[in-house]
Amino acid sequence: MASITFKNNPVTLLGDEVKVGDQAPEFTVLANDLSPFHLKDSAEKVKIISVVPSLDTGVCDAQTRKFNEEASNLDNTEVLTISVDLPFAQKRWCGDSGLEHVITLSDHRDLSFGKAFGVAIEELRLLARAVFVIDTNDKVTYVEYVQEATNHPDYDAAIEAAKKAE
Repeated sequence: MASITFKNNPVTLLGDEVKVGDQAPEFTVLANDLSPFHLKDSAEKVKIISVVPSLDTGVCDAQTRKFNEEASNLDNTEVLTISVDLPFAQKRWCGDSGLEHVITLSDHRDLSFGKAFGVAIEELRLLARAVFVIDTNDKVTYVEYVQEATNHPDYDAAIEAAKKAE
């Protein structure tokens, strides 16, 4: 299992670690209108799943903006940003930010995504920072569990993986 820290303190991740080559696990999160969203809702598209603890923090905001900027240059690719922020807060954040290429999704209800991808932080009920790239056949082609949850992910590696995924 991935070993991470949050503000330099070790935390416990719930669920199973996802690895390159795995079939992406199914999950149910909430869209900003409170409708359920599943992995299959992005069928036949490459998916960059950008996982953040909360959109209301500087690193999470920057991460979401960076993937939004990069996604505008990628064909047949969706960027899904998942956090445990409430859908109402995500909708407000999206309206304030003016981002057009990112879909924000909430895992607040039951940590379905967090447990399926091994990023639910038991002690904080937040998601650990991570990036997953999933191809059009829902195979995982890139994984990064960011070791210190307050640090940035490797944007370039994730974007390169998305460009190579089909």
